[in-house]
Amino acid sequence: MKKVIVIGCPGAGKSTFSRKLAAKTGLPLHYLDMIWHRADRTVIGREEFDKRLDKLVKEDEWIIDGNYARTLPVRLAHCDTVFFFDIPLELCIEGAKSRLGKERVDMPWVDDELDTEFLQWIIDFSRDVIPEIEHHLRDFDKTVVRFHSREEADEFIESLK
Repeated sequence: MKKVIVIGCPGAGKSTFSRKLAAKTGLPLHYLDMIWHRADRTVIGREEFDKRLDKLVKEDEWIIDGNYARTLPVRLAHCDTVFFFDIPLELCIEGAKSRLGKERVDMPWVDDELDTEFLQWIIDFSRDVIPEIEHHLRDFDKTVVRFHSREEADEFIESLK
């Protein structure tokens, strides 16, 4: 396990897991949201994002946290392990709400409210994004670990030596 991606619905616990995994393994951790978003709530262009991601996946070791389904094939081509958070919707909404008003290392600003567009994306994730993830994972012949609860993710971290 040297090149890892962590994917799943917003609020599922990806970033918390990624931090724990990085602490346990010593692998460098990169958040796609920190590459895409600027602190002023604007975004970099797709071309710049793709250049940064291309450089990142060519490094020897990493954990890349985030969805960005458009870039999933690139990340899958370079990774050896996928952690897929397939957590119930209610827990994802609860997770997204729990981080309101808090500084985060995975996002360059603090959200004080859950905006309706983001909430809708969480609600639609299982319908709109999971089928695309499943499609890409179908031919992935390396390690895929699917978590159905945060407890499963915590147990995995605890099992690492």
